[in-house]
Amino acid sequence: MPLLLAHTIGRELRGSFEASLLEGVIRIALFIAYLILMGRLPDIRRTFMYHGAEHKTINAFESGAPLEPRTVQRYSTIHPRCGTTLLLFVLVIAIFVFAAIGTPPLPIRVLSRIVCVPLIASVCYEWIRFAAKHIEQPLMRAFMTPAMALQRLTTREPTLEQLEVSIAALRSVIMAEGLEVEVVPAKGELLPTFQTAS
Repeated sequence: MPLLLAHTIGRELRGSFEASLLEGVIRIALFIAYLILMGRLPDIRRTFMYHGAEHKTINAFESGAPLEPRTVQRYSTIHPRCGTTLLLFVLVIAIFVFAAIGTPPLPIRVLSRIVCVPLIASVCYEWIRFAAKHIEQPLMRAFMTPAMALQRLTTREPTLEQLEVSIAALRSVIMAEGLEVEVVPAKGELLPTFQTAS
């Protein structure tokens, strides 16, 4: 759809970069508009609260904090390895990749989008993993901040009950991986005491 819109609107564009940029801007605008509109639906808003709970729990876990709801609640809903960040990088990098392909006949351009997007996503996935490991470096943080800011559209502050669910889910992963991490509930919470993985 972004390609067809750009092809219709920008027929007079001669340069492949200009055409690709127009297509990319349309694609990013549609993506952001979709997130904003979806976030207004009550069920999706609740899903975004669980997404925020997931990020808080992972941030607490990676900081070595006790995995109990009131402690986890203090952590950020933003995380560098988020799929939202990945999607934005894919959309931006695609502009340059598709510009390099040029402006062949429309059917070839459509095919190039189908073939190239999974490859672009694979490269961006590895980049996100690398960037997350070096996020404390000022230059890397500055580079990642705009993409991470987009997560404010896909995360919401969770309830303590949602944090309990997220902690329980992480506990399952911890045990499946055989990691020795003790997850202790806050005093008075309904969360069961988790044993260390054997």
